[in-house]
Amino acid sequence: MEAAIFESHSAAETFAWGQALGKELGQGAVVALMGDLGCGKTTLAQGIAAGYGVAEPLTSPTFIICHEYESGRGPLFHFDLYRIGGAAELDDLGFYEYLERGVCLIEWAERADGELPPGHLRITMEKNGETHENNCHRLIRFGRVGGHRP
Repeated sequence: MEAAIFESHSAAETFAWGQALGKELGQGAVVALMGDLGCGKTTLAQGIAAGYGVAEPLTSPTFIICHEYESGRGPLFHFDLYRIGGAAELDDLGFYEYLERGVCLIEWAERADGELPPGHLRITMEKNGETHENNCHRLIRFGRVGGHRP
C-alpha cells in the first residue's frame, strides 16, 4: 500500500476531511481506522458518516462493538474492535456478514489481524506534535490495501 498523507490541524478539519471521504464511498466500502487512543478516529468516523448521509450523531460503540446507522445511500456499520481479543472473535460477532451489507467503518482495525477484505481503505492516524485544547495536529495516512473496492 502506498499511503498518501493529510495533515489536520483541528478536530473540525479532521471531521471535514472525513465528510468529504464519506461522500465518495460506495456500497460495500470498508474503512479501517487505526491509531493510538485519542488520535481522532471517532471524530474522523463521525465526519465519514455525515458525508455518507447519516443524519444522527455517530457515537463510539466500544461497549456494544457495532452500531448500525441508516442513510439514504444504505446502511453504515461502525465497529470498535478495541475490546476483542483477536480475529478469532470476529466470526462470533457476525463480522463477515456486515462487510457485504453496507459501508463498514472499523476503529481499532489492527485487532482484525489481517481479516479485512482486499481493497479496503486503511487510515492510520497519529498525533503530530503538541496537542492543546484548540490545537489538534494529526497526520492521517491513507491508502487502499490490495485490490479495489468502492
